[in-house]
Amino acid sequence: MTDRNAPIGRHELTAHLLKHRLAGPEIPTSRQNNLRHYRLFAQADPKALMGLDPECRRDEEAVLALMVEKVGVRPEASYTEGPDVIDPARTVAALDRLAALLAATARRRGTVLAGTGHPAKLTAFHAALARALERAGCTLRTPALGTRFREPTPSGTRNCRLDAVGPVLVVRSAESSAELLHTHSPLPVRLALTALAEAGEPLPDLVLGDHGWLCGAGRLGIPAGGIADCNDVAPFAAEAEGTVSVAVPVDDGAQPDCYRALSDYVLQRADLAPYSE
Repeated sequence: MTDRNAPIGRHELTAHLLKHRLAGPEIPTSRQNNLRHYRLFAQADPKALMGLDPECRRDEEAVLALMVEKVGVRPEASYTEGPDVIDPARTVAALDRLAALLAATARRRGTVLAGTGHPAKLTAFHAALARALERAGCTLRTPALGTRFREPTPSGTRNCRLDAVGPVLVVRSAESSAELLHTHSPLPVRLALTALAEAGEPLPDLVLGDHGWLCGAGRLGIPAGGIADCNDVAPFAAEAEGTVSVAVPVDDGAQPDCYRALSDYVLQRADLAPYSE
C-alpha cells in the first residue's frame, strides 16, 4: 500500500492484517499468554483491570466467552497451548465503528486527547487520527506535560513523567528522558484529565488510546476508542458494558509502519483526509 490516497477496501485491509499477523490464525500472542491474562482479569488484578471497575465479575469461563465474542479467539476451554486467533472480520468491523466515532467528533469540532501505553508501537497510529481530526477543525489537548508520578510495578514502583510525542501523550522514565515506557495504568489519563479540570478546561469530547487510556477515560464517561490486543480483556469488557466506545481487536506489538494502513482505512471511512508528516 504505497498510495495513501487510493481507497483501501475491506478485502485489501484484511490481506494486510493477515500478512503482518495483526489478525488471523498466526498472531504472535500465544494461547498460554492469553489464558494467563484472562485469569488475572477474573481475579481482578489491578494491572489487568487497567482502571476499569467492571459492572459484573466474570470467572475465567466468562472471560473466555467475552473474548470469543469480541475478538474471535478460539472458544475451546480445553485448548491451552499454541497459537491463538484474532478474527480479522471483527477487526475490520471495529475499525468501521472507530471511523464512525471520529466522524461524529469531527462534525462537532470536538476536543481530542490522545495517549498511548504502547509508545514504541502505536504512537504514529494515534497521531495520524488526532492530526486528521485537527485538520477537520477539532482541538487537540496535551495537558499535564512534565507531571511526575510513581507507578506500581511487579517489583516495586518506577518514577515516571508525562510527555508528548507530537499530539500523543506518552509516559517516560523520570530518570532517563530517552526511555519511553510501556504501561497499562490508567494514572496517566487521570493526571491529564485532572490537569484540564484544574485549569478550568472542559473534558475532551474524545480520547484516543489503548490500555489504561481507554479504560480510565471511559470510566469517567468520556467517549474513548482505540486498539486492544487479544490478551487485553479490560477494554473489551468496558466496550461490552458501554464504558468504552470502541475497542479494536488487533495485535499491538507489530512494527509502527504496519498500522499505517489501519489509520488510513479509518480516516477514509470517516471521510477525513489522511495526515502526512
